[in-house]
Amino acid sequence: MTPEDFPASDRPLVSVIVPNYNYAESLDLCLRSILDQTYPEIEILMVDDCSTDQSVAVAEALGVPVVSTGVNGGCGRARNIGAAHTRGELLCYVDSDLVLAPDAVANAVRLVQGDSRIGAVCGIEDPEPLLHDTAVARYRGLQYHYWSISSEGDVSFLFPAVCVIRRDVFDEIGPFNPALRHTEEVDYGYRLSRRYRLVLTSGVRGRHDHDHRLIGLLRKLFHRGRLRIPLYARARRFGQGFETAARAWGSLAAFAVLPALAVPALLGPWGAVVPIALLAVSLGCDAGMYGFVRRRHGLPFLLYFAVLHFLVNVTITAGVATGTVQWLVSRTFRQLYDASFPVEGSALRGTA
Repeated sequence: MTPEDFPASDRPLVSVIVPNYNYAESLDLCLRSILDQTYPEIEILMVDDCSTDQSVAVAEALGVPVVSTGVNGGCGRARNIGAAHTRGELLCYVDSDLVLAPDAVANAVRLVQGDSRIGAVCGIEDPEPLLHDTAVARYRGLQYHYWSISSEGDVSFLFPAVCVIRRDVFDEIGPFNPALRHTEEVDYGYRLSRRYRLVLTSGVRGRHDHDHRLIGLLRKLFHRGRLRIPLYARARRFGQGFETAARAWGSLAAFAVLPALAVPALLGPWGAVVPIALLAVSLGCDAGMYGFVRRRHGLPFLLYFAVLHFLVNVTITAGVATGTVQWLVSRTFRQLYDASFPVEGSALRGTA
């Protein structure tokens, strides 16, 4: 998309808001990609969540305005502050460890302007990591990319690394819940998709600096699985997007492999059929992803990828199980998303 595709009278101002906490390493690339967008009507604001590195200096060197959160409060709070300090008809959130494709904003504007039912548009990240090209980062990039492209279309939770939200929709839905640290985007997507379409599209692209350390990745996925439980219990349905029935069964089957390893000791060598069958089920539930990885990187990396994805599946299921127990015993945990569902037992409506 080029500026000529948008007559001057039809160009809404886009406020590009970059929440940041200690991402000076990638921030220069991120901000330059925003400055280089083909869409002309842009204002940029970095919202710094009390970084302790050189992030503010990086932004100021590029002439990008900076607002501080005053106290470290997480991405949700930073996004809310960014909305309050900008004036665009469209809000574009870009994570500070992501680089936008040059036409990302233009394509998002075209989609939002073309359908009044669309409240927000989210982008899809390239499979290659931005900076840290470790084996873990390559795994995460491929896995996240494939799950994204296979979910393209209407979804029910926000992909906030790069997304565009109409200002009037943001005002209507309300701000991000600043009390949530790992699932504020899931909560926000549920709230938005009850009234508007929330679209995930490969027309809006970026390259992300994915998690490149295994422990950090597994810890994040564990808590995301755990903290989704009270939301899904209130919504009475899973999210539309990544969380397909097949992937849920694949995670459960991977988790079940661990206790099944004891079966051969109880039943003899033939008992090995049980864990092998469970592992085959787990692999088969996301066979398309494994084929995608093999085509791009060959069989040796696929074997590594499959081992790491097994650990991810086990971690996600452990997080869900922990969250379920926590939901059963803790009233406070059950009420984590009460603000999103003011009417007891209300169900989700709409297209997503």
